[in-house]
Amino acid sequence: MNGFRHVVMFRWAEGTTTGQQDEVAARLRELPAVIPEIREYSLGADAGVNPAAYDFVLVADFADQDGYLAYRDHPSHRAVVDRYITPITAERASIQYAT
Repeated sequence: MNGFRHVVMFRWAEGTTTGQQDEVAARLRELPAVIPEIREYSLGADAGVNPAAYDFVLVADFADQDGYLAYRDHPSHRAVVDRYITPITAERASIQYAT
């Protein structure tokens, strides 16, 4: 095992504005500077190539499962989820796995 990966995808609720979506991305992009356990962090909106795709994805890599758990429970991450993501989420899917 070389690391641990977290992948999460969102479908935004109907009526979610572009500004709200941009705010989510901006707030998430701040997290690597405050959560040292994050090794790699990639996120973005769907390119619109395939129908029925999710709207947004985040892929985060950590040294191990403990690093992921530190991120998951970190107050800065929880604040972004609670304040910016949860209010506009219609559907969420995630997976975590060893890499």
